[in-house]
Amino acid sequence: MQLVTQQGWLKRLGRRLTKGGAAVACLLAAVQMMNYSPPLQAAPGQASTVFPDADAKVAEQIKATLRKGRQAFEFEEVKETPIKGLYRVQIKHGPLLFTSADGQHFVAGGDMYGVEPGTFVNLKEREFQPERAQLMAAVDTKDQIVFSPKGKTKAYVNVFTDVDCGFCRKLHLEVPALNAKGVEVRYLAYPRAGLQGASYDKIATAWCADDPQTTLTRLKNREAVATKVCQNNPVAQHMELGAKVGVSGTPALVFADGTMIPGYQSAEDLVRLLGVE
Repeated sequence: MQLVTQQGWLKRLGRRLTKGGAAVACLLAAVQMMNYSPPLQAAPGQASTVFPDADAKVAEQIKATLRKGRQAFEFEEVKETPIKGLYRVQIKHGPLLFTSADGQHFVAGGDMYGVEPGTFVNLKEREFQPERAQLMAAVDTKDQIVFSPKGKTKAYVNVFTDVDCGFCRKLHLEVPALNAKGVEVRYLAYPRAGLQGASYDKIATAWCADDPQTTLTRLKNREAVATKVCQNNPVAQHMELGAKVGVSGTPALVFADGTMIPGYQSAEDLVRLLGVE
């Protein structure tokens, strides 16, 4: 049994699970199809827990089997899914697995969808949305770079950003329009190259600056700014949080209700999605 990432996991699991029979083959094919479909997000306000806890004996059986393959992994909650005999297992600081009832076979990295009138709904995203909202609500705005409206704040959006990201720069140009509509923009640092190198130094400089808003704007405009990397800056914590809430690229936008929107959005579209008039 081997845990793999989305890149290449399907092929490698297919080779290792050939003894699982037709049911496993069908499950792998279904997940492959879902991985090639456009990402679907739970709509704001639709968050609900859709996967109930598994029977305690079944959960322990699944965990015991999985531990035989990877003793170092910590397997957390086990939940039922809408597919009979298929269970959802969370690896601590790792991906979700969808396993058989005995834990002998699993799929890693796939999303589960449900069919609703006129749409397909990402059930994994819908279930995780409330937890993401709690994780984001725990962030102290003092550790964020915040661009606030001059008047009343009607809504806010958290944005994981990287100063060397082209679409992050494009989104930053929308900040004045968002502020004018009463939307507060709260930035978190997410240097895609990691916690070393020029990208990290630049974004840490913004958080360490005496005027973070102006410094971040200058960096996004590709202006020369003297490097100033202070101790105890929150970049590493933001990166860790991003991993927990499912950030895989920048910009990544998270609403107050836990809805995540990957990629650039215009101010007009964001205002509509946030329900701001």
